[in-house]
Amino acid sequence: MARVLIIEDDRVTADEICAELQRYGLDTEWVGDGATGLERARGGFYDAITLDRMLPGLDGLTVVTKLREYGVQTPVLMISALSDADERVRGLRAGGDDYLTKPFNPDEMAARIEVLLRRHANVSRPMALRVGDLQLDLIDRTARRGEVLLDLLPTEFRLLEFLMRHSGRVLTRTMIFEAVWGYHFDPGTNVIEVHIGRLRRKLDPPEREPLIHTVRGVGYVLEAR
Repeated sequence: MARVLIIEDDRVTADEICAELQRYGLDTEWVGDGATGLERARGGFYDAITLDRMLPGLDGLTVVTKLREYGVQTPVLMISALSDADERVRGLRAGGDDYLTKPFNPDEMAARIEVLLRRHANVSRPMALRVGDLQLDLIDRTARRGEVLLDLLPTEFRLLEFLMRHSGRVLTRTMIFEAVWGYHFDPGTNVIEVHIGRLRRKLDPPEREPLIHTVRGVGYVLEAR
């Protein structure tokens, strides 16, 4: 089931978008501000994003610009009450894939999302992630190291997917927490250490070279060395 992130500060509009996309069999998640939306979207767990142009805090143009700077290629449908041509051009040049003005027809909105999903699936969506002898199947939601099937809990799978999508890059605890758990990081929690420890026991048995490495004082990196 494709997942769509709804970044929209107006709850009525957000409910309308979610209801229409769910009617087409899509899984939706809603956030009400740009900063939270940016952190969720950076995790890379979504197949498409609807993004309101006018948001509290970070506006839609800033969000999509930062996403592209971070290398996130998830297709974005920008939605705005600003309908003049210059605004549409600004949205598309900032990194949006399509632009829809309010008020909009729900069927048209859903159709535009379906087009973006098809285009993205055909061009750039990986079916599996690989780092060394580790493979993550994003369709079957399974993980293997060599010939060994790994028994991962849902949160462990999301954590491993995030690490593999950014393999070779040092990820801070804040980045991991906000991408995988979806809310602001609490410095007092040890939830990341607990889950990294569990993942290491399953992923890095003594007879194999470790893939998850600690960068002291910073965070973690997954790579084959």
